[in-house]
Amino acid sequence: MIADTLGSALLFLVLSTAMGWPLAARLRCSVPEQLIASTAFSLLFIFLFAWSVYVFDLPVGVLRALPAIAAVALAFSIPSLRQAWADAEFRDLVITQGLVTSWCIGWLALVLSYSGGNWVGDWFGHWQRAVFFLERLSPHLLFNGFDPVTSRPPLANIVVGAFMFITRNDFAHYQLGMTVVGSLTFLPAALLARRFGSVHSIRVLALFLMVSPLFVQNATFAWTKLPATVFTLAALYWFLRAHDSDEPAPARPLVAANLGAAILTHYSAAPYALVLVVAWLVFGWHRRRERQWWQNTAASAGIGTLILAPWFAWALLTYGGRGTFLNNPSITDQAPTASAQLWAMVLNLRDTIVPHFFRWIEPGWIAQASPWGWWRDWFFNLFQTNLFFAFGSVAWLVILIQLFRDRRAVSSTQRRFWSAFIISISLLGVAVHGGRGEWGLAHICLQPLVLLGLAFLAAAWESLGRSWRWLLMGGAVVDFTLGIALQFSIQGFQLEYWLSPNTPLVDASTRYSPTTMVNMNGKQVFHFTFLGDHFGGRPGMILLLLGALAALALSRVDRRGKDLPL
Repeated sequence: MIADTLGSALLFLVLSTAMGWPLAARLRCSVPEQLIASTAFSLLFIFLFAWSVYVFDLPVGVLRALPAIAAVALAFSIPSLRQAWADAEFRDLVITQGLVTSWCIGWLALVLSYSGGNWVGDWFGHWQRAVFFLERLSPHLLFNGFDPVTSRPPLANIVVGAFMFITRNDFAHYQLGMTVVGSLTFLPAALLARRFGSVHSIRVLALFLMVSPLFVQNATFAWTKLPATVFTLAALYWFLRAHDSDEPAPARPLVAANLGAAILTHYSAAPYALVLVVAWLVFGWHRRRERQWWQNTAASAGIGTLILAPWFAWALLTYGGRGTFLNNPSITDQAPTASAQLWAMVLNLRDTIVPHFFRWIEPGWIAQASPWGWWRDWFFNLFQTNLFFAFGSVAWLVILIQLFRDRRAVSSTQRRFWSAFIISISLLGVAVHGGRGEWGLAHICLQPLVLLGLAFLAAAWESLGRSWRWLLMGGAVVDFTLGIALQFSIQGFQLEYWLSPNTPLVDASTRYSPTTMVNMNGKQVFHFTFLGDHFGGRPGMILLLLGALAALALSRVDRRGKDLPL
């Protein structure tokens, strides 16, 4: 199973990043920028290919052509790939991406059942969506018994469904594919860190992500929010490049393409699209009498529309306007009156900003017999749902201080943009959630904002004083211990193995929260085999490999090599 996992992960990584290289290599921009463009092109191509198989009722076996297409594309791109590999920053980006992806897969291999906070059932519903398109199930199917097809967009599930078909059609490979795609968030985040700082910031960011509970848990939980962040951060990067004096020619169309793909992956990207569209109009308003500006704007809008068209055209033809646009939880979970909904937004904003330990919350989903499980959920809800602690227990403070210090180092235009961007996204990212979220809602729409903050922090690392670095490292140890090590020891039932080695997992789950029990029962009822089940007897080996990856990441940060392959 180890060889199968490594082979499948490598195949998924190559398909997700390299299929679009022949087109990306032709773009007039830097080689690292060609890599993030290639990732967007690759994922979009796989989606359109697999979507065509579904919509036009082609034999599903056609999906097996994807690896062959990738091989042909790479074979014709060998000269450009050799030239790209000669670029030190490109090599560093590729190797560091491999390190981050391996780290995420390592933690995924420890998960025997999902749990944490009130995260229940979503993993099953998203897997059902992949199967829905692969097996052409009834269009009236309700995922998890209540979720219609159009409540979520399909890109990530279509892509990972194709991955499953060409390797193995089981839940373990669905988990693996979703983790690989989600881990690619590192690429655009790394280019943002490089933009804010130096080449060395790329390696620092990798370490920050590896100890971030928000990133690692979302990379290993089988849903589509983090895959959407891949496109969202790429769109932001290209938006910034489109307003540079040395703007590369493909920047503007790539903003639109990535925004369209982000919305097609998860509707949580919509606030970012709205804010960037408004910012585009504001920055360009002084050119409103120029025909060229309107042509460029119209062309970009057309690109975004074309990317969204396959999904929305099919949905409209199949379900009609109401079934297409009014089935998302942002609509269905709203309060019965406008005033009640407005009050829910205010409370949600408060609960996302104010940590839960300053408020009283009904225990509900975290009530359980296990003290370890209770503390796990206490910290899980802190790191996942609170806007400040999502950055890290200390990182949020350092980011705020660094932003204040840097305020005079940037132009007034940049200050206004970033202030408006951060405030607008924070407000909209909470407001678009239809229901109440007593614990907070940072994990719904604010993941790109959090990872953007970590990219900024990675860029600031070299300018931080010694005391702040030590404080950050201490906070990282706390975050890793209480937000990752504790979380995965419970998702893998390692504590139960050590304390009660003869207790069956189903019985062990009853000591934990209702979320744990529901997720475990779902796994048992549907006879799912998680990736972690294939490695259930080797947690020690996995932990050793994770330790080696952590040591490698630390050594790479310390070495500061500008052109070293490792």
